[in-house]
Amino acid sequence: MQHDGRSAAPRERAPASRLPLLLTLGSLVLFATGIGPRPDGDLWATGYDLVLYNAVYAFGAIVCVASALGARADRLAWWSLALAMTLNVIGNVIYTLVVARMPDEPFPSVADVFYLAYYLPLYVALISLIRTRVTRFHASMWLDGVVGALGAGAVSVAVLLGPALEMTEGEPAVVATSLAYPIADVVLLALLVAVGAILGVRRDRTLLLLAAGIVANLVGDIVFLDLATQDVYVEGGALDLTWLGGVALMALAAHMGRPGPSGPVPLPSARVGWRVIALPLACNIASLLVLGAGYGDELNPAAAWLAVGCVLTALCRTAITFREVRAFNEVKEQARTDELTGLPNRRALFEEVRAVLATASAQRPAAFLLLDLDGFKEVNDSLGHHAGDHLLRQVGPRLRPALRSRDLLARLGGDEFAVLLPDAGLDEAELLAARLRELILKPITVEGIRLHVGVSIGVASAPVPAATVEELLRCADVAMYAAKAGRTGVHVYVPDPRSGTGDRLRTMEELRTALECDDQLEVFLQPQVDLADGRVVGTEALVRWRHPTRGLLSPAELLPAAEQAGLLRPLADAVLELSLAAVARWWEERPVPVSVNLSAANVTDLDLPGKVAQALVRHGLPARALTLELVEDTLMSDPERGRTVLGELRRLGVRTSIDDYGTGYSSLAYLRNLPADELKLDRSLTHDVGVDPRAAVIVKHTVALAHDLGISLVAEGVEDDATGLVLRDLGCDIAQGYAIARPMPVEDFLDWLERPVRHMGVSESARRH
Repeated sequence: MQHDGRSAAPRERAPASRLPLLLTLGSLVLFATGIGPRPDGDLWATGYDLVLYNAVYAFGAIVCVASALGARADRLAWWSLALAMTLNVIGNVIYTLVVARMPDEPFPSVADVFYLAYYLPLYVALISLIRTRVTRFHASMWLDGVVGALGAGAVSVAVLLGPALEMTEGEPAVVATSLAYPIADVVLLALLVAVGAILGVRRDRTLLLLAAGIVANLVGDIVFLDLATQDVYVEGGALDLTWLGGVALMALAAHMGRPGPSGPVPLPSARVGWRVIALPLACNIASLLVLGAGYGDELNPAAAWLAVGCVLTALCRTAITFREVRAFNEVKEQARTDELTGLPNRRALFEEVRAVLATASAQRPAAFLLLDLDGFKEVNDSLGHHAGDHLLRQVGPRLRPALRSRDLLARLGGDEFAVLLPDAGLDEAELLAARLRELILKPITVEGIRLHVGVSIGVASAPVPAATVEELLRCADVAMYAAKAGRTGVHVYVPDPRSGTGDRLRTMEELRTALECDDQLEVFLQPQVDLADGRVVGTEALVRWRHPTRGLLSPAELLPAAEQAGLLRPLADAVLELSLAAVARWWEERPVPVSVNLSAANVTDLDLPGKVAQALVRHGLPARALTLELVEDTLMSDPERGRTVLGELRRLGVRTSIDDYGTGYSSLAYLRNLPADELKLDRSLTHDVGVDPRAAVIVKHTVALAHDLGISLVAEGVEDDATGLVLRDLGCDIAQGYAIARPMPVEDFLDWLERPVRHMGVSESARRH
C-alpha cells in the first residue's frame, strides 16, 4: 500500500524517516574510521571512499525530502536543503568521473557550476526558516539582521578574502571562480548571523543543528582555502570530515525539525532581554575590532566598508530602541492608568498593594480604603452617562489633596475607588476615610447642576487580618457593604468569630451552591387569618437557608447576599417551586393559598407568567392557590414593563398583593395604576394602632380607600389580640403576625392547620372548630 507524504505528516519520527538518517550517519562513520570491507587495489579503494563520501550527501538529501513531505511550515526549507545536497552530489560525480580523469584538469570546470549552485538553495532555506518563525517583522528586526550580516561580513571578508586576494593572477574565469567560493561563504555566514540576530538566541533545535552544520561547512571552506593557497591540500584527508559532518548535522536538523501539524514555535511578539541583543552586539564589537585592528595598516576596503556600515546601522538600531522603549513605557503606563479619570487602575493598584504587603508588619501596618459612590446610578439614569463620567473625573482632584504623597488613589471600575495607605494603622485610616467622605458629600457641579452624592467606605488593614491582596480587597469589600447597609458612611472591617465564614463574598458563592442543591433551601410558613371569623385564609412563604456550617439563616442574612450576587431571580424561582410543592400537600383538604414575595428582577421578567403557569400545572394547582407579593418600590426601575407582567399574571387568575404598604413614597399613584388584589399594611402602621389615635386614623382611611377600590387589606405585625381587635374594628380583613403564629416549617404548619380555629380575643376554653 502506498502512502502519500501528507497523510503521514501527523505521525512523528516514523521509522521510514529514520532510516535515511541512520544511513547518513553510518556512511559518515564508515568513511571516517575505515571500518568495513575495502576492495583490493588503490583505485577500487579510492572509489569505495568516494561512494561513502557521496552517500552521506545522498542519504542526507533523502532525509530532507522525507521531512519536506511530512512538514507544513518548513517544507520549502527542507526541499531547498535537499536540492543543495543533490547539487553537491552531482558536482562530485562529474568531478570524479569526468574532470579528474582528464590529462590536464581544467579550472573552472562544469563541476564548479554545481558546487557554486549549492549555496543558492542554502540561502533560500535560511530565509524560509525566518519566514516560518516571524509572523510580523518590525523595523528593529530588520536592523538587527542588517547589523548581524554586515558585522559577520566584515569579519569574514577580513579573514577569508585576505588569502583569496593573493590568487588574483591568471585568467579572469579562474580569478572569478576562485573569488566566488569565499564570497559565497561570506554571504552564507552573513545570512546565518542575520537570521540569528533577527530571531535572537533561542532554544530551537532545528536552527541550532542547521547553524552548526553550516558553520562546519564554513570551517571546512576556510581551512581548504588556506591549504589550497599553500598548495598542500590532500583529498580524502581529515578535512573532508568537516563537510560531511556539516551535512550530517543539516540532515539531523531536518529530521528533528518535523513539528507536525502545529508548526514551529513562532517568535514571541515581545523581543526583550539579552537573547535579542547578544548577536547584534557581538557583531558590532567585532566590526569595531576590525576597524581598530586595521587602523594605520592596509585594510581590505570591503571589510572596512562593511564594518563601518555595521556600526552606522547599530546607531540607527539604538535610535529605534530608544523609540521602542519610550513607546513601551507609554503603553505600560496606559495599561496601568484609568482612561476616564487618569488615576491608576486596578492593575497598578494591585501591583502596589503586593509591594506594600511584602513589607507590612505589625509595627508598620498598611490600610486599604474601598469607596463606593451612593446615588451614582441615579445621576447616570437622569442626566446621562456623559454626566456620570464628568462626576467621576472630579473625584480624583477632590480627594488627592487630603492624601499623603506616598498614598495611592486608584479607580477600580464603575463608581468604585480605592486608597492604599502604607505605614498607616486602622485609627489613622478611619479618620482619613471620614475626611474623604466629607469631601465627597460636598456638592459637585455637573453641567451647571449642583449634585449631591454619597459614599460608603470600607476600611481594612494588613497584615492582620488580611495578608494577601485578595484577602485585603475582600475585607474592605465586606466593610464597604456593611457601611452601605448600615448607612454609616464608614465601616472598619472586624472579623466576626460567630459567623466563621460569614463574609459577604463567601456567602454569595455558597448561595450559588445552595441553589443547585435540593436540601439547603426551604420555606417557613406564617398563617393569615380572617379577622371576622378566625378562619385560615392564607399563608406567607418565607425562605430559610439551612447552611451546612452556620445553621438556619433568615431572609435578613440571605437576601442581601442574593441581591448583591444577582441571584434574586433564581432564588425566587426556587422559593416558588418549594411553596407550590407545600401547598399541593394540603390543597385537596384545605384550599389555603400561599403568598410568595417577588423582587424587582422578577416583576420585570417577561417570562414570569409562563414560569408561574408551568409551575401550577406541574403541581396540579389552580391559579387561585398562589398570591404574588411585591413591594411598591420594586416597579420603580421599569413601571410599564412591571404592569405588563402583573397584568398577565392576573389574567392567569393569580392574585397580586402590594407588600409593606405605607413605607413607599408614591402609594396613591400605584393604587391607581397598579393591578392588585390585596394591600398588606406594614407593621410600622399597625403595631401601635391601639395606642396612637393618628395611626388608627391612617389605617381607617386606608381601609376605606382599599375597599372602595375593591382591594382587600391584610394587617402585618399583629403581635397581640388587642391590636387584632382594633384592626378588626377599623375594617381590616386579614391579620398576620405573632399573635396568630410564628413562621414554621411545612410539617409544623400542616399540624397547625388541624388545630381549632380561634377568634381574636377569645380564650382557650372558648375555641371552636
